[in-house]
Amino acid sequence: MINIGIVDDHAIVRSGLRQFLSEHVDLRVVGEAGNGREAIDLVRNHEIDVLLMDLAMPGQSGLDALAMLRAKAPEMGILILSGYPEEHYAISLIRQGASGYLNKECEPKEIVEAIRTIALGRRYLTPAVAELLAQQLNRKDDAPPHEQLSEREFQVFLKLARGETAGDIAKDLSLSVKTVSTYRTRLMEKMALSSNSDLTYYALKNRLID
Repeated sequence: MINIGIVDDHAIVRSGLRQFLSEHVDLRVVGEAGNGREAIDLVRNHEIDVLLMDLAMPGQSGLDALAMLRAKAPEMGILILSGYPEEHYAISLIRQGASGYLNKECEPKEIVEAIRTIALGRRYLTPAVAELLAQQLNRKDDAPPHEQLSEREFQVFLKLARGETAGDIAKDLSLSVKTVSTYRTRLMEKMALSSNSDLTYYALKNRLID
């Protein structure tokens, strides 16, 4: 039996996934969470084999929670189920410890296939993600600027692009405001941008935020 946790800020999505997964005899949903912070509590309180997690959630997002979840449960599989196309987040998240990445427009049976693969301790790569990985290996130097950011810089970049203040970001990521400012300076240099509005424009243009 594979124990599954579902993390999504929409109750109807969680309910639909729970209903769908309950139709498979080897899958059991043991708990749900509405954001990254609740996901950490969920993992603390339940034995979970595979965590099915959305990216964009209010408060602490899936991206913010990923490193902490990895630290708390290194053996647990984490399958990202997101509305964003693979090319925008998949490689970065797999680099940060996600076991697989599916777009929410995928066929439902692919979610089951991914869960079963990840429960065996393997990564689940769709043909699209495998192709992206191959492309990235071939073009290290001309990768887009946001792919050259560290995990933490990428987190800070997305939050700044969404209009969050340094104080908000510091609180969310358990950092000091000074550290957030250092990350901001560093990522601005790497991306050759000069203001928060430049960051927002870049993120919208590259469809990293809505």
